[in-house]
Amino acid sequence: MNRQVSPVLEKDRIISLDIMRGFAILGIFLVNMLSFHSPYLYINPYEWWDSPADKGTYAFIDIFVQASFYPLFSMLFGYGLVILRERVLAKGLGFGGMAARRFSLLLVIGIIHASLIWHGDILINYAIFGFTFLLFIKMSGKNMLLTGILLYIIPNLLFVLLLFATVLFVPPEELSIYDKEAALASLQAYQNGSFSEITAQRIQDWSGVNNLASLPVMLSSILPLFLIGGGAAKLKWLEEPEKNRAFLIKIMLVSLAAGLLFKFLPYITESNLGLDYMQDLFGGPLLAIAYALGIAVILKNSQRPGFLLPLSYVGKLSLSNYLFQSIISTYIFYSYGLGFYGKVSAFWGTLLVMFIFVFQVIISRFWLTRYYYGPVEWLWRSFTYLNIPNWKRKG
Repeated sequence: MNRQVSPVLEKDRIISLDIMRGFAILGIFLVNMLSFHSPYLYINPYEWWDSPADKGTYAFIDIFVQASFYPLFSMLFGYGLVILRERVLAKGLGFGGMAARRFSLLLVIGIIHASLIWHGDILINYAIFGFTFLLFIKMSGKNMLLTGILLYIIPNLLFVLLLFATVLFVPPEELSIYDKEAALASLQAYQNGSFSEITAQRIQDWSGVNNLASLPVMLSSILPLFLIGGGAAKLKWLEEPEKNRAFLIKIMLVSLAAGLLFKFLPYITESNLGLDYMQDLFGGPLLAIAYALGIAVILKNSQRPGFLLPLSYVGKLSLSNYLFQSIISTYIFYSYGLGFYGKVSAFWGTLLVMFIFVFQVIISRFWLTRYYYGPVEWLWRSFTYLNIPNWKRKG
């Protein structure tokens, strides 16, 4: 008997997951836009953008968005992978080969994205740590959840304590993460460079963030979130929101309060490198959990997503929409496109995000009336399942 695992049918989709993915794509875009139009890796945002509108916009992003939406997407990544594995095993088929194909193609897409489109790619890390996640995927839900929490808290707490110790003994000017010369080099390359010069700058920017020195930090901030999301999937928190409603509300409120406390710390006390990292490493994921659970408890049942429904259109095509944001933004800002790099502020860049995202909602809804999957999702699924799923809707 030929048993095949087909991609998830619409009736089997969990609407809250699609809404969360769409919400995550919006948040990721808000943060990424700062790097799309400016040398954000190398600048002090409050000195680079000095108008009240820009300072207020950046503060909002820093508190409510920065370091919260990649964690949300990471947890959803783990959640979705566990669901996929359960479907595969229910058919009596092997999961290892399918997962290997899935992550291998994601790695290829990420390499193309990072080298030819935009340096801020996250797909390469997701693919690499996805292979590592497979070592833990047979765990029970509670054990996976607990392992993820401990693997996140312990190394990141040690890292933050080390930073605080460093702040005590090293002069502040020697700890600055800002680099004026690197910022000027980015401006020159992205504003005026040829495609090959821009590609060289992209690779340099990507390598500056993704290297052996940063590997422990990335490992302790991505893989554990996969485990937390996977543990939540095994415990079926989103499949049975009414059953877990009171429990989820308690976790949401605690996460929200703790997350906001961490996020506001650099604003209510004298900021330093340790506080800045603690703000992101702990405040970001806590807010991510609060956002995810907030969506889960708002959705009383999967048939009534209400005002959140437009987010699901983007979420169903999340990979295509993520890549589209990079393509359209780099075209707007880089020299081989419209050449607006370095000429847009935080405020106007954020307005541009909202305009493009509304466009993505409209186009995603239009696309989904005609096709089951986005173009990149279709390619990814075809390679994962080794069969070509129906793409175009009938009639």
